[in-house]
Parts: sequence; structure tokens; C-alpha cells
Amino acid sequence: MISRNACYWIWITLSIGYNNPKVKRISEMYSDVSAFYYGGISEWRLCGIFSQKDIERFSSTGLDDAKKIVDRCIECNYSILCIDDELFPKCLYNIECPPALIYINGVMPDIDNTFSIGIVGTRRATKYGIENSYRFAYALSKYGTIIVSGGALGVDGASHRGALATDGITICVRGCGLNCSYLRENSDIRSTIPKRGAVITEYPPDETPRNYYFPARNRIIAALSDGLLVMEAGKKSGSLITANLAAEQGKTIFALLGNNSPQNEGSNALIKEGLAIPVTDFMDILCEFDSLYATTDDEFDIDNISLADTGNFPVKGIRKQAPARIYVNKQNDQQPAKTAVPYVSEKSETVVQKPVHKENLNLPKTAQDVYEYIGNEPVHIDKISADLKIPVFKVLTALTMLEMKDLVSALQGRNYILK
Repeated sequence: MISRNACYWIWITLSIGYNNPKVKRISEMYSDVSAFYYGGISEWRLCGIFSQKDIERFSSTGLDDAKKIVDRCIECNYSILCIDDELFPKCLYNIECPPALIYINGVMPDIDNTFSIGIVGTRRATKYGIENSYRFAYALSKYGTIIVSGGALGVDGASHRGALATDGITICVRGCGLNCSYLRENSDIRSTIPKRGAVITEYPPDETPRNYYFPARNRIIAALSDGLLVMEAGKKSGSLITANLAAEQGKTIFALLGNNSPQNEGSNALIKEGLAIPVTDFMDILCEFDSLYATTDDEFDIDNISLADTGNFPVKGIRKQAPARIYVNKQNDQQPAKTAVPYVSEKSETVVQKPVHKENLNLPKTAQDVYEYIGNEPVHIDKISADLKIPVFKVLTALTMLEMKDLVSALQGRNYILK
């Protein structure tokens, strides 16, 4: 499937580049992006968000170049999903800097309504890291979890293989074009994934990798994942960038407990600093989301899973039971306002809006405490943690739950407000 507006969004990326926050502004301002294209220089200036350099780039970039990329995708049987498509993942749209479009080899799974875990780590993983990446992905896949990773060597490759060994669904997010032969060692994985999931990228099919593409790619891995598991990461590992991006997006971070080897310095630091929940078993992850997702009570022993295992465990469907995330209405329709009860302060006659908290939500205690603390004014996650005396990672988990239940809204700068 090729989006009807693909040419216009490709033209935009060819003009102002990838990972540009102005893309989201365009999608919010125009219900039909073709109006932006045909509006010309006067329209681009009236937008008030583009520099003179941006406008010059729009003027000098032709639509024919975009059409050639669309033709290339048709030739290769790739799909293109654009930011204004109904099927574009809401979890991807909601980040600060979503891609204008994604190129897809395979079928994009229903990521907004199915539980997903990103697994990342070093390319120079130890045997311990490789085996655990495979086993966690294998076990989570058996419970119907979508596994998201970056297709690199080491942890990424083992995670994809673990999911594929169960006939599970996995998404590989590339930092280059779909046709690029970069990391030939994992070409077999990339050719198999489209049969059970998707290899995706924001870059055109023949785009070669560049150093700055990979950190940008990591924001997509984080966005597609309900939680992020860092397997093994050194002090300067790109996986730590992914973890930081995931934390900024309000995701729950997990890290595998490791020894004192250089490969574990970064992931162990995440645990010590309270930024990641330590895990030794895949059920440590599922239990963190127990109240949000439907599954069965059957379990199996991860310790008995080997790299060659293709055992016949029952696959569990883990479906999201609550609205996944806040989704900005791209047609600018006004949503019904939340009702608030005004009351008069005893010390003055000033009318203030009293926070309205829903009752009988059956939230875990930490989530309930955080929910009751948040009011109508933005509050930073660090203040919540300090005032309630709850570790930041637990507050982050609670906030993720509350967001997914549509009870609080995440603002910029890790601030939160009652919905």
C-alpha cells in the first residue's frame, strides 16, 4: 500500500530533512498536505514556522524526485505509511518529532493495540547477553508480545531471532534504506522478518547509512515499544540513547542484571541510578503491565529455553485493554472538554478549578498515589518522586499506566497534568 500523499511527504523530507519537528506542525495545520505543496512560497511564509533557508529548499526541490522514490517502492513491493494516514501508528505520531512517513517491507502489525517490548543492547554482546536476548524475546513472543529492535549485530539480532523462532511478530527499525546491504551478517533475519512482521525505516529505499541516522532511528524504536529492555550496554552504547529517549516518552525502562564487564557498565548504571527496573526473568516485565493487558495464567520456564529451541508453548495474545496513548486529532476537531468542579477558597473569593479525579479505578497503590497527587497544573516527574518519596522508575511506570488509561497527559519536559 502506497499512501496517496506519499509524494508530498517525501518531498518535504527531501527539502527539510528527517527527524524534523516541523513535520508534525505541518500535519496539524493541514488536513490535506497537498494544499501545503501547492500553496507555494506565500503559503510557506504565512505558516510562520519556516526559515528563509527552509523556503529556499522547498523551492529548489522538485516533486519528480519524490515520485522516483515512490516508483522505486512500487518496484520493490514496499509500502509507505504517511503521518496523515489513518493507519499510521498513533504511538509514533505522538512523539515530539515523528517521521513524516515510514517505508515498510512486510506488514506493519497493530502496534497501537498489541503489547510491545523493545530490546536493545551492544553489538559486541557477550554469550550471556546473546543468550538472554534470545530467551527473553522468545518467551515474550510466546505471550503474544511484539518484539521491536534495530536489526544490528549482537543483542538486536538475537532478539529478532528469538521472536522468529516462535513464529512471533517482530519489527526491525533500520537506520538506512530498506535496500541497503549494511550489516550483511543479518541479511537472513531481514529477509525473514517481513513474513511475520515488518522491516521499517524513515529513509528512502536506497539511502545509505550515516552516523546521525542511528540516534534518530532510536526514537522510533522507543516510540513503538510499551517498555524498553536494555540487555547489555557499555558506557557509550547507543542503547543508552534509546533508553533516554524512551524515558522522555514516558516508557518503562528495564535492564538485565549483569556482571562488571565493560559490556554491562551502561546498563548497570541505569539500574543504580534508578532509571531502569532490574530484571532476571521475562515475567518481571509482564508483571509490570499486569493490570493493563489481558493474558492467561499459564507460564513456562525461561531457563529451559535455548538458542536452538523451537518448543511448542502456547502463544498468548496480550491485547491492550485501555486506550493506548493520547492522539492529537489531525483534523483539529475539538474534543469534549473535561468537566471540573469550581469551588471558592476559604481565604478569598477567587474561583479555582478543583482537580476532578475519577473513583473506583482499581489502580495499584503506587499508580493511585501518583494519580491523586497530579492536579490541573503541570508537575514534573522529579517533584512527584520527591514529594511522594517514590523512586523515579516506579513513578515512571505509574505514569505510563495512567497515560494509557487516559487519566493524565504528558507534557514537554517530563511534566504531567490531570486529564
